[in-house]
Amino acid sequence: MIPARIEPLSAMSKKVTAMRSKTRTALAAALAAPALLAALPAAAQDAAAAGAPAAQTVFIFNTLLFLIGGFLVMWMAAGFAMLEAGLVRSKNVTMQLTKNLALFAIAAVAYHLIGYRLMYPGDGWTIAGVLGAFGPATLEPVGVAPEQADALDYAATASDFFFQLMFCATTASIVSGTLAERIKLWPFLVFTAILTALIYPIQASWKWGGGFLDAQLGFLDFAGSTVVHSVGGWAALAGALILGPRMGKYKDGRVHPMPGSNLPLAALGTFILWLGWFGFNGGSQLALGSVGDAADVSRIFANTNAAAAGGALAAIALTQAIYRKVDLTMALNGALAGLVSITAEPLTPTLGQATLIGAAGGAIVVFAVPLLDRLRIDDVVGAIPVHLMCGVWGTIAVVLTNPDATLFGQLASIAIVGAATFAVSGALWLLLDRTMGLRVSAEEELAGLDKVELGLEAYPEFGKGSQIG
Repeated sequence: MIPARIEPLSAMSKKVTAMRSKTRTALAAALAAPALLAALPAAAQDAAAAGAPAAQTVFIFNTLLFLIGGFLVMWMAAGFAMLEAGLVRSKNVTMQLTKNLALFAIAAVAYHLIGYRLMYPGDGWTIAGVLGAFGPATLEPVGVAPEQADALDYAATASDFFFQLMFCATTASIVSGTLAERIKLWPFLVFTAILTALIYPIQASWKWGGGFLDAQLGFLDFAGSTVVHSVGGWAALAGALILGPRMGKYKDGRVHPMPGSNLPLAALGTFILWLGWFGFNGGSQLALGSVGDAADVSRIFANTNAAAAGGALAAIALTQAIYRKVDLTMALNGALAGLVSITAEPLTPTLGQATLIGAAGGAIVVFAVPLLDRLRIDDVVGAIPVHLMCGVWGTIAVVLTNPDATLFGQLASIAIVGAATFAVSGALWLLLDRTMGLRVSAEEELAGLDKVELGLEAYPEFGKGSQIG
């Protein structure tokens, strides 16, 4: 009987304790209420004085997106350098590394001095919708509060400039690989300066700077399948036609392969580019200050990755079917082709659609590379199929998933940008050929550009046997 009597007493004790706790809580709340009510107006005043914290949060996250996206795209410069160094012959590796370093530095200066204002003229159009104002980029003054110098609903001006500069440099990187192994260094660098100061910024302003392609044709190019990639491809094609193929590439009616020096390096470069593309496409959302923007950036990342996978798998499957062996260089370019293909619209497709868009790009590369060889157009790294042809395909593919796109607007814009870039680039290449000479001599080409142009070999001990001491 004792246990039966103890249980009710214990339960009663708990109830009494709970009642006392509730009483104390209610009393404390009653005593604190006047103080809380008195503090509310002061808290509201402090919030107002802080200057719309929500707007500041948008500003911070948008700026962060630009900075992270920008340094990811900058890392693509390393990817291009490694890819090209791996796909050229060992006697020309140092030249490719030098060109990639120099073109990035040139782009940084040229875009600052001229290109940025041309691309984003604002109210400074000199020919409405076509040609903007010249002048160096201006950032917020040192010591001025961001809310006084920048729009709090966007991002820091410096972060926007940094992000856009990386796209400009990427365009120049595309040209480098196509013309490898036979072009002189300095004419190439002069072309790079004009491309990044004038050619790229002017045509980019027609879409992204509020120009006529955007305002009148409704052209849609989310991250630059046309504005960046096909522009680099058109400039490379013009240069390849004027420069001509490498010695011995096309002889006696046959194509003579010239294998690259380092496939592991080429594969590393491809993976670096794949990584950098998340910044390229994801950063082009231009906002990360809301739940919707965060969801969109995440979707862009996923679709970008899916397209690259689709492009790689298509190239692997097709080379196995056609050549009975998988071609690694085709597979690497297939992944890049998928990335270029999805760049014009990485947000609206489903994962399945993104994979198929990328796979179509991989197929384009497999068939376009031998087509160029039949036309005797020597593209050392395959940049024309990847960036030009897949840039065109990706821009057209926008109409498949984005109902705001029109086929006429996309095709007309592709034609306008392509014609303008090819014509201006071709004229510039011809001018450089007449004045500076584009191509090294036959003897210099046989010896390799590393020795004759730079005097520094990438692999100085190759072919010399082992040495002791």
